[in-house]
Parts: sequence; C-alpha cells; structure tokens
Amino acid sequence: MADHNLLGELGEQRAQAYLHSNGYKIKHVNWTFGKFEIDIVAEKDGWLVIVEVKTRSTEYFEAPQEAITNKKIRNIVLAAHEYIQVFDWKGETRFDVISVIPVGQSFKIDHIEDAFLAPVN
Repeated sequence: MADHNLLGELGEQRAQAYLHSNGYKIKHVNWTFGKFEIDIVAEKDGWLVIVEVKTRSTEYFEAPQEAITNKKIRNIVLAAHEYIQVFDWKGETRFDVISVIPVGQSFKIDHIEDAFLAPVN
C-alpha cells in the first residue's frame, strides 16, 4: 500500500478515536453509495454527523480542510442524502471536517463542526 494511503488510513483511525473520546457514537466508517463515500457517520446529541476526514503529512502548502472542493461537497451531500433515506434518519444532520496532521509522534486534530452547508439546487 502506498505511503499516502497508509497515512490516510491512520488519519481516519485517529479521527474515529477523537470522535469516540468526545462522546460521538460511530455508526459507519467508509460508507459508500455508488462511487461516493462518507468517511465517518456518527451520532451525538440527536444529530447525525457526516464527517469528512482530511489527512496531510504537513499543512505547509494547504490546510487539509482547504482540499475539499465544491464537487467533493456535492458528492458527500449526495451520499448523505442516500444514507438518510436508507436508514430513515428523522433528526438533524450536519457536515463536519476533521483534519489530521502528524506532529512528531502525535497528531494535530482540528475538528470543524458545521463546516459546510448542503448546496441548494
């Protein structure tokens, strides 16, 4: 497996651990709908939380959360809409971004709640 794939996997594991330690219930990881994927689906305080995880080896060129394009947002929203239908979710939903950057033997984790709104068509 390529180094960047290993780093991405490690980042998602760190994001899951972070969410769990902050009271989130992890419902699904890498949930797919067609070619679209949701990194983490979690629940907390009656909210369905759709989490996009961005892991980078450094934030020197671009912060991880800045790598989320409008097209990526649309894809996440499409997958989230399908998830809500499949699992008959009736509560509120929000979209969060967690960036993970290795710092020495640890990780810098930045959790941005309500990072973007679903686009209106």
